[in-house]
Amino acid sequence: MVKKRYLTDCVVQDLLEKMVFIGGPRQVGKTTLSTDLVAKKFKSHEYANWDNRQDRKKIIASDWSGSAELIILDELHKYKKWKTLIKGEYDKLKKRYKFLVTGSSRLDVYRKGGDSLQGRYHYYMLHPFSLAELISKKNILRPFDEIAVSHKDHAEDLKQLNRFGGFPEPLIKQNMRFLRRWNNEKTERLFREDILDTQQIRDIGSMKLLSDMLPDRVGSLLSVNAIREDLEVSHRAVSNWLDVLESFHYHFRIYPYTGKKIRSIKKEPKLFLWDWSEIENEAARFENLIASHLLKLTHFLHDNDGYKARLYFLRNVDKKEVDFLVTVNEQPWFAVEVKLGDETPSKNLDYFKQRLDIPFLYQVLAKKGIHRFKNGIHILSADRFLAGLI
Repeated sequence: MVKKRYLTDCVVQDLLEKMVFIGGPRQVGKTTLSTDLVAKKFKSHEYANWDNRQDRKKIIASDWSGSAELIILDELHKYKKWKTLIKGEYDKLKKRYKFLVTGSSRLDVYRKGGDSLQGRYHYYMLHPFSLAELISKKNILRPFDEIAVSHKDHAEDLKQLNRFGGFPEPLIKQNMRFLRRWNNEKTERLFREDILDTQQIRDIGSMKLLSDMLPDRVGSLLSVNAIREDLEVSHRAVSNWLDVLESFHYHFRIYPYTGKKIRSIKKEPKLFLWDWSEIENEAARFENLIASHLLKLTHFLHDNDGYKARLYFLRNVDKKEVDFLVTVNEQPWFAVEVKLGDETPSKNLDYFKQRLDIPFLYQVLAKKGIHRFKNGIHILSADRFLAGLI
């Protein structure tokens, strides 16, 4: 049985108006969402994958089933002229077909200036399973409202999510041997089938070493200079490799929230992985889990509801720091401090609240069965907090 994904209804609704593009990491479930969930909402569909030789011929020839209502095109971005192709097909056939385009590279990068597809599509980023999605809890979140904290215990579900990550296959299998092999194969395919197919990388060996180093740098300020020295390569090479890996959803970076009131730092970001199951350090993996849930929330609010939601962290020149800040239109909504077990209210949360007027504060713990409200801070178990998100 295929588990319903959080974007199913949104995508179906948007297909009635425009094309829909779905981006996201390899093996996050884009094809399953498209062919097994969205497609069932239409009378019939046709699926074509650019990686398949026969499908490529069909796409170039504009050879579609006469009875299909929905056309699903997978990995189309690997064709250099894909924008021109899909624009022509949509403009010519939009009264006959609905078009759904998916890809493991960042289709959203093409939304920037001079986009010939402007106004013709809606874009969604498909994320791995989060706790709310795993337990089939559908929440409606509105910016600047308080998070509806769950009063139920979901600690066991969160434990499995933390251990096996949010990608469908290993999460469903829940087998450590399978997870290790899946992670190895995923990384090999990332370099062999994705990056080398579309990028000209001279020193692919050093780039692979970089990817091996990144899990140990999760949650810390990311210094390109430090990595450059370790790899003995140029600053430009490391910066380029980081951009490429990010474009293929190996990692994501969040940046410090800037403001004169807090004398914030303006340089180094923090780095997190899309697949937190690769991280061995318990504290770093737990922080990455929380970061991924918050990023999923901001992307959903942006893609589905049109809010300018962003995820930041807080850090000033005095090294006072809070792990995460969620904003809408650059206005603080809520801040989150992540702790494995410390229930003492964070002084830094209160410090930044006073200076930025942050409406809600959450101190999220790896412990279960906790929810207290002290000094204006919700001190609570991660499962109760995350169950209230997307």
